[in-house]
Amino acid sequence: MAKFADFPFVKPAKMKHVAAYLLLTIGGNTSPSVADVKSLLETVGIEADEERLSKLVSELEGKDINEVIAAGTEKLASVPSGGAVAAGGAAAAAGGAAPAAEEKKEEKAEEKEESDDDMGFGLFD
Repeated sequence: MAKFADFPFVKPAKMKHVAAYLLLTIGGNTSPSVADVKSLLETVGIEADEERLSKLVSELEGKDINEVIAAGTEKLASVPSGGAVAAGGAAAAAGGAAPAAEEKKEEKAEEKEESDDDMGFGLFD
């Protein structure tokens, strides 16, 4: 069986310890130990970083991984993205003009779609 060591141009991801931990939990091991994760990584030719692996296992010890993932998802959902903030601010500043602007955008999009139909061919024809 080929291992990562056989392919010097392929570098294991930085999240290798987390990925191995999650694979073990999916496989039924609700509380993987350092030895479990290390053993899994060794099967594919990856050398585990003892310090990082020990920290990961100690931080997740006694916690349900599904709850940890759910909490992380909630935190990520609260992170603002650049585009949504700017668009929200522009709509608020425009006030009543926002619905009219949306209608104009929709009309332009429809005109463009119609003009594509007039060409007589499609992308996959």
